[in-house]
Amino acid sequence: MSAKLTAEARDAALAQLSGWTLRDDGTAIGRRFVFTDFSEAFAFMTRAALAAERIGHHPDWSNSYRTVEVSLTTHDAGGLSELDFELAAAMDRIAAR
Repeated sequence: MSAKLTAEARDAALAQLSGWTLRDDGTAIGRRFVFTDFSEAFAFMTRAALAAERIGHHPDWSNSYRTVEVSLTTHDAGGLSELDFELAAAMDRIAAR
C-alpha cells in the first residue's frame, strides 16, 4: 500500500508537472490529452497502460475520439501518493513522443 502524501508533498510534486490540475477535493490530479486523431489517442493509451502495469498503478480514464481524460488517485491511500505522480510523469513522456 502506498502512503498518502501530505498537502505540502502533493503540492511540490504537482509543481513538477505541466498541464495537470488538482481536483477540488485534493484527492486526485487530472489532465486532458488531445491528439491529432483516434489512432494517436489509442496508441497513447496502450503505451500508458503498459507503464501503469509496470508500476502496478492504474488510471481512471476515458477516451472520446482524439481526447483522453485522465484522473489519478490512490484509492487505498485515500488520496494522492507518489505512484500518481510517477504515472503522470510517465504519461507526459509518452504523450511527448
